[in-house]
Amino acid sequence: MSELPKSPAFRPLGRSDIAVSPIAWGMWRLADNGRSVAEATTLVHAALDAGINFLDTADIYGFNGTDGFGDAEALLGEVLAAEPELRDRMVLATKGGILPPLPYDQSADYLRKAIDDSLARLKVDMVDLWQIHRPDILAHPQETARVLDDAVASGKIRTIGVSNFTMAQIAALDHFLAEKLVTTQPEISPLRIDCFENGELDQAMMLSLTPMAWSPLGGGRLAAPETASDKAVAAALDTVAQAHGVSRTVAAYSWLMAHPAGIIPIIGSQQPGRIAEGAQALNVRWTRQEWYAVLVAARGVTLP
Repeated sequence: MSELPKSPAFRPLGRSDIAVSPIAWGMWRLADNGRSVAEATTLVHAALDAGINFLDTADIYGFNGTDGFGDAEALLGEVLAAEPELRDRMVLATKGGILPPLPYDQSADYLRKAIDDSLARLKVDMVDLWQIHRPDILAHPQETARVLDDAVASGKIRTIGVSNFTMAQIAALDHFLAEKLVTTQPEISPLRIDCFENGELDQAMMLSLTPMAWSPLGGGRLAAPETASDKAVAAALDTVAQAHGVSRTVAAYSWLMAHPAGIIPIIGSQQPGRIAEGAQALNVRWTRQEWYAVLVAARGVTLP
């Protein structure tokens, strides 16, 4: 049985000329447990040395409900200050628009400040991708677009993306942007398959958006499945994992990567070995029968 196409070593980020690895490393927990600059540097090297050049953070990462806002960006900034040459090896992405204790804020003044503050914490003049973390229902997309276009024009950000936006919200913002969106970042995993059937990935392909999948392992549920449905998905992944001599984690990443939209799973681990292991997903090939077996297990019913 023929295999699905292999993921390329690098792919363009949306319509841009930025080449990214087909898997990314996320820094949601980078600042946890008082991690030192040296420890954080080891993690950055683990990703880059494994061929993962796409690094994703956010200004809210590190916030514990009371303090820590910006801590993950600041820690990465210290890494880059200590080893400036690392910046040229990475495609650096961050996010903003969540403002504790408020929910979300995409007002023009706040967006401008959020972008400037992220650059200051990261100790860089520009980020390759800046994403609105969650949609602010009270913000008019035309006003938001104007701020983001200005940030591109001024050289503060190279490209624009969104996270957790609905299809209508994506379409509205993209309509007003001169610099069109290049990414969308929804939750996607073998345990969260909504976007495969609700049109999100179809829209991404239509607009040339690169989907970045957060929580690609189902928030850890794939590692320790408890429900009958989760166990069925794990078993379907294990069939391919065992055939290729890789872990279930790697099989899950590669399952997402096999989709024609070019889904980029974001590795959430803060362990060097687990980060490097993720790169093995590039070598796993799926047949249609194997791929659909995982989808059927996740749906819980046979395909029509």
